[in-house]
Amino acid sequence: GIEFTGTLSHTSSGLLCQRWDSQEPHTHSYNSPFRFAELDVSLANNYCRNPSNEVNGPWCFTTDNQTRWEYCDIQFCTPYKGMSCSSREGKILCYR
Repeated sequence: GIEFTGTLSHTSSGLLCQRWDSQEPHTHSYNSPFRFAELDVSLANNYCRNPSNEVNGPWCFTTDNQTRWEYCDIQFCTPYKGMSCSSREGKILCYR
């Protein structure tokens, strides 16, 4: 989840994400560009990111005064296993 660079900008409950370069409505210390795949806090916009390397994946601070942060609903990719081939009735079948 730390490498997620998509443009989802709302939490799993539908709350809008706060910009990472903003301290309103929630102050935070995620100001280092090295915490973001973009290497620039402002380029992370208000997208779901994982600057704290949370095991549960990307999250964001919300624009809701009552909810500081929430996880975003992003599915983990299955591990790439490469190409597999098998022989069936003299035919070679390949798939990923």
